[in-house]
Amino acid sequence: MTATGVDRARQALGARLRELRRAKGLDGRAFSTAAGWHWSKTSRVELGKQRPSRDDLEVWCRLCDAELALPDLVAALQNVDAQWQEWRRITAGGHARRQRRGADLEGRARSLRTYSMVLIPGLLQTEPYAKAVLAQCIRFLGTHDDLDEAVAARLARQRVLRRGDHRLVQLVDQSALHTHVGDTTVMTDQLQHLLDTGFGNPRLILGVVPAGTGFIYTTTSFDLLDRRTALVETISAELTITTPSELTLYEKAWTGLYDHAVFGDQARALITTAQQQITTRSS
Repeated sequence: MTATGVDRARQALGARLRELRRAKGLDGRAFSTAAGWHWSKTSRVELGKQRPSRDDLEVWCRLCDAELALPDLVAALQNVDAQWQEWRRITAGGHARRQRRGADLEGRARSLRTYSMVLIPGLLQTEPYAKAVLAQCIRFLGTHDDLDEAVAARLARQRVLRRGDHRLVQLVDQSALHTHVGDTTVMTDQLQHLLDTGFGNPRLILGVVPAGTGFIYTTTSFDLLDRRTALVETISAELTITTPSELTLYEKAWTGLYDHAVFGDQARALITTAQQQITTRSS
């Protein structure tokens, strides 16, 4: 499994702690004994598999005579924590709150780029499709049921398609055109909506990444807001990535996806084919 931004931040912190231990001339077991914990904990922390506490960092710096490094290490730990936001906390007040947060972020960005692997992007969803998606999210996560309000808030985000000077590029994996959401009518209407609204809008570029495209180093959907923020949704959390070195990787992935995508008549043809296949299967 590819490491997330949180994984990499935790691994970087662990590597720094390992450097401090080695600089002091302590092996893992001797250090662990002095710290009063099992040697496997030292190993897990240094490999980025376990999050150290602030108290752990204080012990580490004391044993390594590196008290001056403590403020930077604490800041690194806070960065790890800041990148990981539990979905249950984000949606504690309902999914509508999450949708309004998205609208605020999108409203402040000039450039909005989305790559969606599994679903039609939210900015291009019909109301029935959005309702089916959000209903499944609420059931799966067991969060507060504010479905109607959440759907209304998601649809309100689509104002950026009609107002302002936003530039939107939406890349949809071909598999998303075939992921069954709701019933057949919901799917065929959703694909027709893409055909009707996805082309001819001067603010919007819609592309489809065809099946069979060569491997590109990406494992999930993501959004790029200008060149300053990447939003990545996992099953249990949302990552907000702002570190320049990590943003560079997302820009590289985006470039690869964009270069493989098809647009215009070729994209229309893939959407139309998906629509016809869904209709045929249901008849």
